[in-house]
Amino acid sequence: MIHVRTRIDRPSADVVAALGRFSAATIHEAQGRKGALAHRLKPVDPAMSFCGPAFTVDAQAGDNIMVQVAISYARPGDVVIVAGSEFEQAGSFGDVLATACQSKGLAAFVTDSGVRDSADLRTLGFPVFSGTICIEGTVKETLGQVNRPIAVGGQIVRPGDILRGDADGIVVVDPEEAEEVVRLCQEREDHEAEIREQHRRGDRTLIEVHGLTEKLKAKGLVVEE
Repeated sequence: MIHVRTRIDRPSADVVAALGRFSAATIHEAQGRKGALAHRLKPVDPAMSFCGPAFTVDAQAGDNIMVQVAISYARPGDVVIVAGSEFEQAGSFGDVLATACQSKGLAAFVTDSGVRDSADLRTLGFPVFSGTICIEGTVKETLGQVNRPIAVGGQIVRPGDILRGDADGIVVVDPEEAEEVVRLCQEREDHEAEIREQHRRGDRTLIEVHGLTEKLKAKGLVVEE
């Protein structure tokens, strides 16, 4: 069995940068409301944000040996993302490993398990997203696999998939669809800018601005004045 695959197809830096201009929520909506990882996966600090290709890790619950292996082989700009069986009672990543990731120029660390040293992680500023925060340490015993498709947060994430994370959560984008998603995101941003401007003018009701008049009428909305 091959435990570590170091060669993966990464998207271009330009595509990653283009997607990174948009929020995770905008990307999720623009690509047809797909790709959102489970809502419990959140940053240890809401200010944390990232966009980059997935460097995937399949790890045994409560064991971070493969996390350390993956960090060793990941390249600048990569997002190390770990499937750890959603094991809550584990601080599988902390300030020491975050320092290693930051020093290598990685984009972020994501795990469906837990992390610790959260105050130090916030001070360090390296983007860390996790399912839980837990003080309990982990063992270093069981080998897993690096850079094969994994199931994280209800989504299948493949090596090289583009991950965009911010305060609201994380979304995964198929690199083959990324340029089209960028176009759709820009269209959505332009449309929402126009809607905000209409709200500022105040010459139409919210119902009118959002195109709900006929839908509410069809549903039989009754308003008592």
